[in-house]
Formats: sequence, C-alpha cells, structure tokens
Amino acid sequence: MPFDPASLSFNADGLLPVIAQDATSGEVLMLAWMNAAAVEKTLETGRVTYWSRSRQSYWIKGESSGHVQHLVELRIDCDRDCLLALVDQTGPACHTNRRSCFYTALREGDEVELSAPMPT
Repeated sequence: MPFDPASLSFNADGLLPVIAQDATSGEVLMLAWMNAAAVEKTLETGRVTYWSRSRQSYWIKGESSGHVQHLVELRIDCDRDCLLALVDQTGPACHTNRRSCFYTALREGDEVELSAPMPT
C-alpha cells in the first residue's frame, strides 16, 4: 500500500518524534522531530531531514557538520505517532561530538558519562 504522510498522527504543533538508530549496530543515536514536509524530504532525498524546534526551520542532518545521516529504512510505530529512522551515520550524531546523544546513564542515583567526545 502506498505511504501517505497524512496518515501519521502529528502533535498540535504538526510534529512527531523520530528516533535515529544506527542500522548496523542498533545503537540509538538521537531523538529529533519531523513535520510532514520533513518526512517527505527525507524519503525523497535519502538524507534525514528534521524540523528544528529552536530555529523553526528544516535541518538536514550533517549539512553543516558533515555528520550525515543516510536513511536506510523508516519505520512507523503502532500508533503512527512516532518514527524510527534506521540510518547510516557518518561521524558523531550528537552536537556534543559524541556518537550518540544518549551518553549519560543514571546508575544508583548518579549520572555516569558513558562516552567522551569523538576526536576531531
């Protein structure tokens, strides 16, 4: 059946969360947001495109940093209100220059840093 972005359940701001996951390792890289047009651009170009809530503009991952996300597969959750983007990640995914944005763990009430920034 053909995909229609209008079939997704966007929030009141016209956005839905997208989890980016490394297609090879399965590592969760980041969480960001897309609107319907960002979903369409991602599918058309194969370059993951998000909606930046802070800048109120499109954000093609890696456009300025070179840390590109190439789409391998886009999955829709059962409620159609969240997406999982399986990606081929070039370089770090996080703006802190870490592979993943999820680099802090809570262990026995303490925050533990799991990874340092990648060398530049």
